[in-house]
Amino acid sequence: MWETSARLLRLLSLLQTRRDWSGAELAERLEVSPRTVRRDIDRLRGLGYPVHATAGAAGYRLGAGANLPPLLLDDDEALAVAMGLRTAAAGSITGIEETSLRALAKLEQVLPSRLRHRINMLQSVMVPMVDTGPTVDPDTLIAIAAACRDSLRLRFDYGTHDGTGSNRTTEPHRLVHTGRRWYLIGWDVDRQDWRTYRVDRLEPRTPTGPRFTPRTPPDPDISSYTSRAISTAAYRYQARFTLHVSAETAAERIASTTATLEPIDAHSCTLRAGSNSLDELAIYVAGKGFDFQVHEPPELVEHIRTLAVRLAGATG
Repeated sequence: MWETSARLLRLLSLLQTRRDWSGAELAERLEVSPRTVRRDIDRLRGLGYPVHATAGAAGYRLGAGANLPPLLLDDDEALAVAMGLRTAAAGSITGIEETSLRALAKLEQVLPSRLRHRINMLQSVMVPMVDTGPTVDPDTLIAIAAACRDSLRLRFDYGTHDGTGSNRTTEPHRLVHTGRRWYLIGWDVDRQDWRTYRVDRLEPRTPTGPRFTPRTPPDPDISSYTSRAISTAAYRYQARFTLHVSAETAAERIASTTATLEPIDAHSCTLRAGSNSLDELAIYVAGKGFDFQVHEPPELVEHIRTLAVRLAGATG
């Protein structure tokens, strides 16, 4: 009986890790026969777990039930969830702090002592840096995520960086989280172009719709596209530099929210950054402490030449 119960728990854990499993895959993982898998599936169904048969070859899927089934986590998964909840307690989503702490308290109550010790050790040396910037309403994130999933046009009121407001209609594609900010990437219907919106500046309107056919995204790498959009494309001056260090070394000092890095070879990389001020660009790249060469725009090349003469004269 103990062996059967342990196997049922293992089977339930596997079903929770991905959407579809074939009977043969489950039998291989559990080291039993397909017939035993079928019997165990029937036992789970008898306990109230909605395990559905999939189309085609014999396969199984754990469906959504009326009640939340117990989540079975291994040690590493439990640690990841606990630390994620602790991090979310100081996150960028409005009202999530208290909810995260409540969930963490429930999780810690059922953790074995060895895991509680490891989590408490990590928490004892962690000092969260509180972000005082604007936060995002979780209902707004859910509304955007649903529109992305269902390919529904999204209408919203949007406040720009200068405080002016506008009404936007977009075909939402993806949500991107940089660690401090949430961004929506979508096709702006009125401007007929891809746009990046700060989620904390938008207020969705209802109802959503109509449905649309998803477009090919502006870049297969949405993360890199977002980095370029928020660090370079939105500014008057868009600069390109060559840094004489590897992209990995440069990334230790340059955040993806302020610039983009593209490796050239093992010892150099391209830096792209934007600003409305030539002085700001010059100070930004010089302050990173790397040898560099400026390529564009021409105004910045001339501005850095002038600054170099001025700075050299200041030391004379």
